[in-house]
Amino acid sequence: MSNVRWGLLSTANINRRVIPAIRSSQRGELVAVASRTKERAETYATEWEIEQAFGSYEAMLESGAVDAVYIGLPNSMHAEWTIRALEHGVHVLCEKPFALSLEEVDAVVEAVKATGNVAAEAFMYRHHPQTKLLGQWVQEGRLGDLLAMRGVFNFRVTDPQDVRLAPELGGGCLWDVGVYPLSLAQYIFGGRPQEVVGHQTVGDSGVDEVFAGQMVYEGGGFAQIMSSFRSPFYTYAEIIGSEGRLTLTRPFVAPQEGRITFYPAQGEPQEVEAPQEYLYLGEIKDMHAAILDGAESYLTLAETRNHVRTVLALYESAEKGQVVEIGD
Repeated sequence: MSNVRWGLLSTANINRRVIPAIRSSQRGELVAVASRTKERAETYATEWEIEQAFGSYEAMLESGAVDAVYIGLPNSMHAEWTIRALEHGVHVLCEKPFALSLEEVDAVVEAVKATGNVAAEAFMYRHHPQTKLLGQWVQEGRLGDLLAMRGVFNFRVTDPQDVRLAPELGGGCLWDVGVYPLSLAQYIFGGRPQEVVGHQTVGDSGVDEVFAGQMVYEGGGFAQIMSSFRSPFYTYAEIIGSEGRLTLTRPFVAPQEGRITFYPAQGEPQEVEAPQEYLYLGEIKDMHAAILDGAESYLTLAETRNHVRTVLALYESAEKGQVVEIGD
């Protein structure tokens, strides 16, 4: 295989971000799309100039036409269709959250082991040079001892029929956007927290429409996260160390529109420049390296399991009104 033939498993709105990444990559091509009806798939294929259209997800997986799929289905369907794709010999880039339970994550891991195929969670910002720069600063000790991290991702959901508001589909602002600052904390601190506290506001929808959490990491580092479906769009992140702090106005989306500022312990604030590339390109290139070169995925399934484990602990804490410890 010299390049990867991609299929879109669903016609989800997020596809519009991923399609340019596949098409601008050097080792991938978009060849197919599948929907629940042939008519919808054909309409979508015409709109986006995709060669093949399939009237069911299973039909595309059985066709032999694709080497890899991007899954942008509702959250509750992620694990099921990731496993089905793997069992059909197809590699998978699955939109976050990768799964809604540890049992589902473990089932995917077993399918990866059994088939030898690649599965990875699609956290596009983790692959971006801006995020890697943050990790470099922390690892090099430029902030001194790491003390705390704060992160926010809010945006307003106005359509009551939005799948993000459907409990049966894995809706909720923590699963949808709160996982971004959560995953940044895991990346910065190098693993899962030891204990968490969560607070949520559940709307008439039956899902959390506001969620705030605090996490304590090994060595005493703290992370505070907040997400909301009731606030206008807003993202922010701050990493605080004994020798200074970094702030980001666009840590998760549209980094080219954002600003990184370093506030040293002594001296004036400094603007920090990060290399730029299309936000979704990194995760596609990483999949190509894993599929074609046998490289390990940059975002490992162990990290993904910790994402899911921490979200579940935060929800448990919010429901019980108490601190929840995360064991080994």
